[in-house]
Amino acid sequence: MSKGLVIVESPAKSRTINKILGKKYFVTSSMGHMIDLPKNKMGIDVDNDFKPEYKVIPERRKYLAKLKRETRKAKELYLAPDPDREGEAISWHLKNELGKNKKVYRVVFDEITEKAVKYAFEHPRDIDINLVKAQQARRILDRIVGYSISPILWKKVTRGLSAGRVQSVAVRLVVDREKEIRIFKPKEYWEIEAILKKRIEEAHPPFTAKLEKYENNKIDLSSNKQAQEVLNSLKKADFIVKDIRESKKKRHALPPLTTSTLQQEAFNKLHFPVSRTMRIAQSIYEGLEIGKEGMVGLITYMRTDSVRISADAQKEARDYILNTFGKRYYPEVPNRYKSKKSAQEAHEAIRPTLPLREPESVKSYLKPDQFKLYTLIWNRFISSQMKEALYSQVFVSIMAGKYLFKAVGSNLMFDGFLILYKQEESKGKERKNIIPPLKRQEILQLVKLSPSQHFTKPPAHYSDASLVKALEQKGIGRPSTYAPIIWTIIFRNYVKRISGYLYPTELGEVVNELLVKHFPRILDIKFTAMMEDELDGIEQGKSDWLTVLKGFYSPFMRNVERAKETMKSIKREGIKTDEICPECRRPMIIKWGRRGKFLSCSGFPKCRFAKSITTGIKCPAEGCDGELIERRSKRGPFYGCTRYPKCTYTTRRLPKEAGK
Repeated sequence: MSKGLVIVESPAKSRTINKILGKKYFVTSSMGHMIDLPKNKMGIDVDNDFKPEYKVIPERRKYLAKLKRETRKAKELYLAPDPDREGEAISWHLKNELGKNKKVYRVVFDEITEKAVKYAFEHPRDIDINLVKAQQARRILDRIVGYSISPILWKKVTRGLSAGRVQSVAVRLVVDREKEIRIFKPKEYWEIEAILKKRIEEAHPPFTAKLEKYENNKIDLSSNKQAQEVLNSLKKADFIVKDIRESKKKRHALPPLTTSTLQQEAFNKLHFPVSRTMRIAQSIYEGLEIGKEGMVGLITYMRTDSVRISADAQKEARDYILNTFGKRYYPEVPNRYKSKKSAQEAHEAIRPTLPLREPESVKSYLKPDQFKLYTLIWNRFISSQMKEALYSQVFVSIMAGKYLFKAVGSNLMFDGFLILYKQEESKGKERKNIIPPLKRQEILQLVKLSPSQHFTKPPAHYSDASLVKALEQKGIGRPSTYAPIIWTIIFRNYVKRISGYLYPTELGEVVNELLVKHFPRILDIKFTAMMEDELDGIEQGKSDWLTVLKGFYSPFMRNVERAKETMKSIKREGIKTDEICPECRRPMIIKWGRRGKFLSCSGFPKCRFAKSITTGIKCPAEGCDGELIERRSKRGPFYGCTRYPKCTYTTRRLPKEAGK
């Protein structure tokens, strides 16, 4: 070959890079990880300094053999997987397998553009062993936890369950939120608004003021009776302007996107689950056919917790803003944003690649979902470099006898970055509660008093977006783990997604209760966050990976041994119900089996009566009188007919959920 061999993870990425590098290089892909711990055992020699037993993944053997053949013909080996822990670990394994008697270079870039890729190849580096150690420590920790706790759950609950250092904490968050919602008791409260206007007939519309205080104390109306008493007093009162205060308020643009904020924005604005967001982002990062340009990566690397942007990107955004919107939309001093403490500042935020391509200019080459996500990333990046919006605000205090009302008016004076969001932000929202010119001691005319009944609301169920936000705020997991965490807890049937929100299943609550009781440290949010900091320390060269593992292992294994003996057996005892066995009159209990939960007689094995637990929803198949029941497969939970195999109807979502 006498060319440099370049190895990346995916075929799409290899095609984009091949176009950039030209004939001097041969670009191929590893199809992700080729080497990993074995699937059928823990694969860690704890007594020999936690030595991992790495094996070639069976499905990757043919790809590795192909790479070995190609490496023999290459003069140099360039390893170009993604610029993160996983990418560094892939590179390290590839070097060990392919790098004997070869010059091996590690090349990293945050965007797949000609400038970035060529710069990376002109400035290759060695493999960062601290990144490799951090990935290895994380993998070993997760393997120890999963392979130690999961068998206990198989024995005590049912086979096929799993526990994880991070996934189990995520389930706990969902379960704890559900408990808060269940114990919540709504409280009634009433609000009173006054619609007022100037007494002198002028072309000023009425405005609204809200009752705030009585005799300088915050008013609390908890019943209709109390509200009516106040209303009766107010009908006789004069509404007099006590004070007027004016101010200007700046609304600053948000920083460019990180992994977690991308996932939150895509869920909130586009209704994309996080796994879908990351799949789409991966495709537009790795490269798409864009007309005469060929394969082009449209965004920078999408696994990042940094809001930093390069000087080149900032300059190009500046030029675009000045040319498109004019000088008054660009700040005198460029906007700077501060990343959180643990962020990897070597990475950039998620932004469009350079040169900037407006969403409309590439729309015809993108699938609808790709276009939506690219537009979201584009707008967030450009707006982050624009001038703030400016509002004028008026605050008016109005006395009605001993009652104090407050009115707030807001008027958009300069749209600034909001010009990018006309459809979402600006239209119809420029002016709120327009307050006419008023003077102190001016008497206003009461148009109407509007009482309204309200009830306090419980905390909302987590959505994909709010769970990601909570995980990030609590320091649990890292950008690359959020999507897999949510996918796993749903796949394992610990959590259900209903109408976009996450609810714990009965199984999830049972498993969570057992783990919290027997593994309080592992399920402790602060401890999990501390372990993430320890892993970050390994990555930064501040912590020793063996010391971290040894400090974790001994107390954890003591818990494992205790749990084996003392954990309650749900498999044997089940969960009690009010239903009675029709054959022996003993109570029926809920158990879990290979295909999901079912009702079993508590007298098992003396009485073997059991039956499925249906959803109570009639099977939609024509002519079928069965009901839908939740079942499980290798692909996760689904719903099937109780008359199977006569009726083979299946669905991932219950019909009553489809319209939600």
